[in-house]
Amino acid sequence: MSASDPTMDDIQRSVRQAVRLHWRLFLTQGVITIILGVLAVIWPQVSTVAVDVYIGVIFLLAGALGLGLMFFAPTVSAFLWSLLTAALSLLAGVLLLWHPIEGAISLTLVLIAFFIVEGLFQIVVSFGYRDLFPESWGWMLASGIADLALAALIVAGWPGTASWALGLIVGANLITSGIATTMVAVTVRRVVRMAERAIR
Repeated sequence: MSASDPTMDDIQRSVRQAVRLHWRLFLTQGVITIILGVLAVIWPQVSTVAVDVYIGVIFLLAGALGLGLMFFAPTVSAFLWSLLTAALSLLAGVLLLWHPIEGAISLTLVLIAFFIVEGLFQIVVSFGYRDLFPESWGWMLASGIADLALAALIVAGWPGTASWALGLIVGANLITSGIATTMVAVTVRRVVRMAERAIR
């Protein structure tokens, strides 16, 4: 490893400095995320369809962009690949928007897998950052455990949970992630204020 390569201590120091300088942004992000999560949990059927439509629009935009960019492809193979991926994106977008209920079922399966991976990642990261954020790493751990628990509950009630599960999973994930972000920001603000008082 060369001298210019960042070490884990350098990365942790950079993360700590970024949170310390921008804790207000982290706090705002956390609060907004919690509010959106609560709304999604209150209306899970509506938020399920909303997520499906949101993903469908993203696929449509990606497909349209792909169709536009394929004309800049320098080779026949690149042109064909761009055409194929753009067509698949457009097709996925149309299907999600044309059949939102069926699309929600498929997205629920994908998001269950995503939240399992995210939950495991948050749990591992929380233990890695115990020394960096000793007062708030537990919130990240709780967020990861909540993701895994929700995924397990949805799978246990399948397929009856498919109509509202997507909205509930997204809402609960937003709430726990928002709480974790908010607690990190509040903890850092407290540390900064204590440091400022000590300097005075």
